[in-house]
Amino acid sequence: MPLAPRTTFRLGGKARYFVEVKSDEEVRSALIWADDANISEVLILGGGSNLVVADTGTPGLVIQTGQKGINIDDRGATARIRANAGECFDDLVRYAVDRELVGLECLSGIPGSVGATPIQNVGAYGQDIAQTLASVTVFDRIGRTQLTFSQLECQFGYRDSRFKTLEPDRYVVLCVEFQLRRGAPAPLRNRELAAKFEIEGTLHPSVRQIRQAVIELRAAKSMLADAENPLARSAGSFFVNPIVPRQEAHRISTLSPNHNMPSWDMPDGNVKLAAAWLIEHSGTPRGHRLGPVGLSPYHCLVIVAHARCEAADVVAYAHQIRSNVRDKFGVELVPEPRFWGFGRIESGLPILDSDEGPRTLDSASWQV
Repeated sequence: MPLAPRTTFRLGGKARYFVEVKSDEEVRSALIWADDANISEVLILGGGSNLVVADTGTPGLVIQTGQKGINIDDRGATARIRANAGECFDDLVRYAVDRELVGLECLSGIPGSVGATPIQNVGAYGQDIAQTLASVTVFDRIGRTQLTFSQLECQFGYRDSRFKTLEPDRYVVLCVEFQLRRGAPAPLRNRELAAKFEIEGTLHPSVRQIRQAVIELRAAKSMLADAENPLARSAGSFFVNPIVPRQEAHRISTLSPNHNMPSWDMPDGNVKLAAAWLIEHSGTPRGHRLGPVGLSPYHCLVIVAHARCEAADVVAYAHQIRSNVRDKFGVELVPEPRFWGFGRIESGLPILDSDEGPRTLDSASWQV
C-alpha cells in the first residue's frame, strides 16, 4: 500500500502490510494478528502530518486509525468531550469552539488525528494537550488489554509523554477525553497571537475569535493541511524548541547579534529557546532551498518537499540544519516527526547510508 498519499509530506514508499481499522476491536485483532504472525514492525498511522516515510517504505504492518466519533457529557459550566482516535483533531477543536468551550481554541488548524495528540503532547500558541486532557484509553500490546491513563499517569512533558519516550510503541491510543469549561478564555500566552488582537483593538477575544485568528496565522505561514498549496508539503514544525539551563541560555544569547534572542522562562527554572531563530541565525534563512528541498519562506521551522523531492533529501537537509545550529550555538535540535522505514536513528534523526544522501545539485541556482 503506497503511504505517500497518506502523509502531508507526500513522500515515501509502500507498506508491506496495511489495514484501516474502524473500531477498537479491529485494532485489537490487527495487533494480535501481527504478533502471532511475527511481524516485527507495527506502525500506527493517523493523519500522517508528523511523519517521514523512507523511500523504500516499511516491511511491517501499518494500521490506519479510522475510528470516528465525538461524544459530550455537558455539565453546564464544564463539559467532558470524548473523541475516538481516528477523528480529525481540528474537527474536535471546532466541535468544542462551536459550543463555546474553552481549552482547545489555540490548537485550531493543527492537522492530524486525535489519537496522535497525546503522544506528542501537541501544542501551539500557548496551549497544549496536557492542559485539558482528562484521560487516554489505550490498547496495551504487551498485556493485550485495554487500559485508561489519567492525565498525571500520561507523564506529559514539553512535546513528550510516556507514550513517546518512556514506553514507545507499547500502547495504541483508542480514544481521548478532555475536560473543558465555559466562560472567558484565559489571557493569551503567545506573543504573536496576543499582538494580533492588540492591533485589532480586541481586548477580550472569544473562543471563536481566537480560533479564527489562529487559523489566519497558520494559513499565512502555509501551516494548514492544504493539498493545493505546494508549501504545505511538510510536517509543520520540524524541530522542537530546545529547553536549556539558564546559564546556557545566557551563553547562547551572547553569540546572537544585538543579544536579541527570543526566549521564555520555564516553571522549572530552565529557558526555552526559539528553534526557528536559531536556524535562521546559523545560516539557513527562510526560503533557503537546496535542490528539491528547503525551508518555507514564511517560517524557518518548516521543511518543505518540492517537486522531485525524496525522503532522503528531507533527512539530509535536516542533518545540515542541525549541524549549522550545533556549530554556531552549541545546541542540538531534536526533530518532531517520526521516521518510518529508515535504519539507524541517532538523536532523533535517521543516519543515511552513503547511497541514500541527496542528489547532487547546484545549490546556488536554487536559492530563493
